[in-house]
Amino acid sequence: MPTPQTQDADITRFVVRLGLVSLFADFAYEGSHAILGAFLATLKASPVLVGLIAGTGELLGAGVRFFAGHLADRTRRYWPIMAAGYLANLLAVPALALAGDLWIAVPLIWAERLGKGFRTPARNVVLAQAGERLGVGRAFGLHTILDQFGALLGPLMVAGIVAGFGYHAAFASLLVPAMVSLAMLVSARTLAPPLKARPAAEPMVALPPLFYGYMAFAALTVMGLAHFMFFSYHLAMIHRLAPPWIPVLYALAMAVNGLTALVAGRLFDRIGLKVLYLLPLLLLIADPLQFLSQSPLALAAAAAVWGAALGVQDGALRAGITRLVPARRLGAAFGLFDVGFGLAWMVGSLAMGALYRIRPGDLVRFGTATEVLALGVLTLLVLRTKKAKAA
Repeated sequence: MPTPQTQDADITRFVVRLGLVSLFADFAYEGSHAILGAFLATLKASPVLVGLIAGTGELLGAGVRFFAGHLADRTRRYWPIMAAGYLANLLAVPALALAGDLWIAVPLIWAERLGKGFRTPARNVVLAQAGERLGVGRAFGLHTILDQFGALLGPLMVAGIVAGFGYHAAFASLLVPAMVSLAMLVSARTLAPPLKARPAAEPMVALPPLFYGYMAFAALTVMGLAHFMFFSYHLAMIHRLAPPWIPVLYALAMAVNGLTALVAGRLFDRIGLKVLYLLPLLLLIADPLQFLSQSPLALAAAAAVWGAALGVQDGALRAGITRLVPARRLGAAFGLFDVGFGLAWMVGSLAMGALYRIRPGDLVRFGTATEVLALGVLTLLVLRTKKAKAA
């Protein structure tokens, strides 16, 4: 009979293996994200169109998460759902090597987002179940630091290939990590712990009101978060950095992201929702650094602060859902949360694209307003959560 120590070791091994799946997946698709904005600039996309492409891609990915979350709750076929999503997510990336115009590039960008969205709720449920023994924040944080290691390596490799061979060769090279990720997914399945038994007639309870307040907080924060596709487009337009340095900045952001996610996950296990104050506070700094800075050093600082904000988001934001929602509704909750998150990101991206055409300072003012509102909503959430616990 396995001891608790042996069970913990087995679950840790499984979380690490699942993290390796994401490491190679992030190597592929984050490598592509590091250059997408600059690549779209070479295809003569306007700032509004870039905002539309980025925002719509996130909305499509989020919308399919809602469907996939309910599908995961009903069928509990987490692994087939994950496999289908990873296939679409990863194979669309090297296919961008064939894109010579926007009519080919845009559907592939959206297909990659759809694939990621389809597999994410099932992956989150599997990870949350594994985290019941390790700590949810620890499990999400450990997983995130592994996938962000891939998100660091991918852009660095892409930077070298862009410098020597151009954008299309860089996209083609990402087929290799994509195939390794799919092989690792098969390997992770063999280590998966058994699913917890579910009662034969389990009632589907409603999602609690605090969950919707939590969605409002997340929506406000992401409305003021500039997609890196838009930031890299801005960098290509202002000509302050040579093209190969843009993915290097993205690699820097991903390195900070991974480290911050691990810390944020651990802090979440200790102090709960309070760690999320860091998210809007960091974004209040990131927007002006990204769009008002001129020096390469300031732009590097912008990438680092932006990466730290994403780290808090990755390490703690979705983990917070597990504190507010019953376990049997987690799939649906993750899916619904991601729909709201994606819709808010699309609205924010469109607003930022339109404001950027007028004056970058207006974009920064918009981001500042959304993050200040987010701080107020989070304060109300923390107070309501304390009252609910006391009752």
